Amino acid sequence: MDMTPLAPSKLALVPFVSVANMMRLVNAIGPEQVMRDLAAYIEEDFRRWPDFDKTPRVASHSAEGVIELMPTADAENYGFKYVNGHPTNGRTGHQTVTAFGVLSSVATGYPLLMTEMTLLTALRTAATSALVGKYLAPKGATVMGMIGNGAQCEFQALAFRAICGIDTLRLYDIDPAATEKAAKNLTAQGFTVTKCRSAEEAVEGAQVITTCTADKQYATILTDNMVGAGVHINAIGGDCPGKTELHRDILTRSEIFVEYPPQTRIEGEIQALDADHPVTELWKVMRGEAEGRRDAKQITLFDSVGFAIEDFSALRYVHDRVQQGEYAQMLDLLADPDDPRDLFGMLTRAG
Repeated sequence: MDMTPLAPSKLALVPFVSVANMMRLVNAIGPEQVMRDLAAYIEEDFRRWPDFDKTPRVASHSAEGVIELMPTADAENYGFKYVNGHPTNGRTGHQTVTAFGVLSSVATGYPLLMTEMTLLTALRTAATSALVGKYLAPKGATVMGMIGNGAQCEFQALAFRAICGIDTLRLYDIDPAATEKAAKNLTAQGFTVTKCRSAEEAVEGAQVITTCTADKQYATILTDNMVGAGVHINAIGGDCPGKTELHRDILTRSEIFVEYPPQTRIEGEIQALDADHPVTELWKVMRGEAEGRRDAKQITLFDSVGFAIEDFSALRYVHDRVQQGEYAQMLDLLADPDDPRDLFGMLTRAG
């Protein structure tokens, strides 16, 4: 009896980008260029916002954290991301956030790409922040205060330099080791870095303020007296129900910009406000249908929670970059019998 395993057909194979290959791809292109590229893909998709199916992400909350699915689709492709957020994972050596994603053909339902998205999420989150900063940050801004110096910190800094021209950073974290880590990494990347002893010190002289903390709770990382006229706030830490970073009075003084209001009102800083509090959708700004920053004194706030279209854009970008096969391996993921009606026959022949 011939015991040679049946070779998978071409239709059974799906390109897979591992963590190792994602790092190879990003290092080959350069992280700042990758984030410029991602920002361009995200901006392109935001400008065709009405073309997408949209829904708030599907979340499963526990006392330890959250696991979420983030789906969206246009007429050609469907994409989703699986992502977790577990703030205490660091105590056991686990990442706070991990993710993977799939891009599929709407026409056939077949996956076109499966990829790690832990690194990719960090890159697309930073690219989105800096893209929004292009529209909302004060003109000529060079100094950013960063409160929360964990895994996202360096990506944010690099993206804001690549897209907005930020070259000077003021860092603070309640964990001094996190600030030391970030300062070492960012100094090596050519930034002028000041390690600060308090959040108040970190925002002194900053034209852009980024808040990115991990604790899953209502918190006041930034108080009203710390925010002066003309500042842009990039609030990316408050991203699930019961988790915020900003004092409510800051929100009432700011012009608030969001990705998708039905999701942000549940998860973002604006969960602290009335359900009808006015916000501006970023896709309208990018299409020229709404104003971004109007003047030098305005306080702008990007209430960032992350939305599925950003992941869709990132999946499109990676799919375009791995077509030659250099950064992907082929997974035998889909059963593909010679006769589509004879799945059982395929099974028995394999035995």
